[in-house]
Amino acid sequence: MNSQESEAPIAKPFTRRRLLTLLPAAAAFARTRMLAQSRLFQRRRKPKPPEPMPLVYIGTDTINSHAKGIYLARFNPATGQLSQPALAAETVRPSFLAAARIGKQNVLYAANEGQDEHTSSVSAFAIDPANGALKLLKSVPAGGTGPCYISVDATGSAAFTANYTGSSVSSFKIYPDGTPSDAVERLDFRQPRFGHHGPNTARQDAPHPHSATISLDNRFLVVNDLGTDEIVTFYIHPETAQLGKPQLNACRVPGSGPRHITFHPNQRWAYGIDELSNQIDHYLWNTTHGAGGAEPVALLTEAGNAVSTLDPGFHGQNTAAEIVLTPDANFLIVSNRGENSLVVFRIDATSGAPVFVQRIACGGKAPRQFTLDPTGRWLLCGNQDSGSITIFSRDEANGHLSGPVQTVPAEMPQMILFV
Repeated sequence: MNSQESEAPIAKPFTRRRLLTLLPAAAAFARTRMLAQSRLFQRRRKPKPPEPMPLVYIGTDTINSHAKGIYLARFNPATGQLSQPALAAETVRPSFLAAARIGKQNVLYAANEGQDEHTSSVSAFAIDPANGALKLLKSVPAGGTGPCYISVDATGSAAFTANYTGSSVSSFKIYPDGTPSDAVERLDFRQPRFGHHGPNTARQDAPHPHSATISLDNRFLVVNDLGTDEIVTFYIHPETAQLGKPQLNACRVPGSGPRHITFHPNQRWAYGIDELSNQIDHYLWNTTHGAGGAEPVALLTEAGNAVSTLDPGFHGQNTAAEIVLTPDANFLIVSNRGENSLVVFRIDATSGAPVFVQRIACGGKAPRQFTLDPTGRWLLCGNQDSGSITIFSRDEANGHLSGPVQTVPAEMPQMILFV
């Protein structure tokens, strides 16, 4: 070899000792690389948008106040805070609201409780999925004066109204675009087959259907008639919006004035609130399947567990208003106008009897209607005479209400609906 040429380097043998020496450095390099890639991925990933807050629609009394129709607010279930309501649609006295999914759109239906046949109507509004804005689709005559309640069947095929001053019940077909038909049926409750008016001459001078509630199995319409003390059930034909033969279910106390009803998910119990006698009635709910071609029938019978909504020490004027079953079906909540209270009852798991739990001031005057938010953790109470909505927190374990945690001004609220 030429002495002026340098020798090539000799590679070191790859021994186990050398491998153990290199492993920590390789692992550190891998960790650094992975951390850099993770940070780069985190920088590129867009933050998840916040969940939209539920829409809250508020029906108001436009005849006796400065209110103009249906108002829209947002509710934050994390904090229990309601935004200030803003006008969503001008319409005459939307005393009751219902919502349904028709095809690919959500539709809001309003019972417009006018003072005559010309101003009493049913209105349908398309709900903008982006911001909750309402667009009038169609308005049709209610088929009776003073509609104070509206319900839509589970298939979105038919709607029903209770026309308080018109002493009638109307049914409507719902078309695929969400619009209602003219009244398919108009049942005059002044007919003797629907019973006779009750003994309270001031309030029961005529039949006054106050609600038209659809049973949980979507087979029956249940009408509470304040004027006759009757609860009338009908089999529903949703595809035609026609009603079957009426079945009378007499209330326990003449002059009680049945107003609203709610059903337990076990489909054996039902609970009604009586406006005039200020009590909760517990009913047994029984239905048939119409074997042999016979039309199915629904019957309500007294369970014997009626309780007063009022404190024994209260001796003023009062009319009970709303009754709501909590999502867990463990509690009933009712409202009193006069005592101006919300009252909680536990449902006995064996007998179904309501058992008193709590009485709390509603935070306003005349709590006509209230509702629970979708989580069941908050109660929104519409105080008609004081022009406010009060929000209460709810302990789901023991049923107790606390608050109000917020009071929001609202012109004569009559109905609060989450959509």
